Amino acid sequence: MRVRPGIEVVSLTDVGCQRENNEDNFVYWEPDDDADFARLGRLAVIADGMGGTEGGQFASQIAVDTVKQHYATGGGGDPQQELLEAFRLANSAVQEKARQDARLRGMGTTLTAAAIVGSQLCFAHVGDSRLYLFRKGSLRALTRDHSLVARLVESGVIRAQEADSHPQRHVLTAAIGVTDAMEPDIPAEPVQLESSDVMLNCTDGLWGQMSEAEIAQTLSSHSTDNAAKALVQLAKDHGGPDNITLQILKIS
Repeated sequence: MRVRPGIEVVSLTDVGCQRENNEDNFVYWEPDDDADFARLGRLAVIADGMGGTEGGQFASQIAVDTVKQHYATGGGGDPQQELLEAFRLANSAVQEKARQDARLRGMGTTLTAAAIVGSQLCFAHVGDSRLYLFRKGSLRALTRDHSLVARLVESGVIRAQEADSHPQRHVLTAAIGVTDAMEPDIPAEPVQLESSDVMLNCTDGLWGQMSEAEIAQTLSSHSTDNAAKALVQLAKDHGGPDNITLQILKIS
């Protein structure tokens, strides 16, 4: 994996403490050609599959591969629009694979992709994986969860404090491969990045096992590589019931 100067990148995945198979997938990609790099920048993608062990693995791998392939070989236009089109293609590809193989029917996946072009961050998101921005000691989620519990919190039916223990906290309201009517969340405009900004792209196997304060503390007190290892270990220390996958990208 080629990583040009200007960023530190660490990707890490772990099966967790209770699963036998890892249904998460991820990729980090940069173009080899410098002119392409100037247009497309850096791409980080993460996916958390669902629909049974085999189906989840297929769905997340197809989604990650499709986004990377389209972003790398598409029209090379506006990065945000290329991500949108890549998500639509990923949705169709997962659905088509499920139609071809009855064993895979009902599979789907979360999908969160971030493109850093120059000093701007574009992203697209479906599901309950999360993209965080850690800046000057403060952590904030750039994505919102597409989950039943998140919808209940937004509508005022339950309090945010009740979400972590809600019995339906893992029920998604949107995922790749489930329906034709899939519309990713995107930012109103690219996020302007600053020196020392850290992006954390992670599945719910990570963020669901710790508080945002614990994430922020870990990111602030460790090097990039050690922070990734420490976060995975923290999720496992808290039970690790799900696969754990993360990508840390630090502007250097």
